[in-house]
Amino acid sequence: MANYEYKVMQVTLKEKLFGTGSRNLNGLEDVLNKQAKKGYRLHTMTTSSAESDGASGGDRIQATLVFERLTD
Repeated sequence: MANYEYKVMQVTLKEKLFGTGSRNLNGLEDVLNKQAKKGYRLHTMTTSSAESDGASGGDRIQATLVFERLTD
């Protein structure tokens, strides 16, 4: 029977003030690649968003990532 190990992480993505797209997708990519090097694969990703009222502008997306890996 296979045994799995799970890791849950949260990453905050900051949206651009004008236009569409995230300013820090490289940060998300780094998290994914670091976990892949440890033997994890992305199992599930969910997101929620919140508007920013701050002077820096731009909305934020909170991504919750669930990684899994097969253990011995």
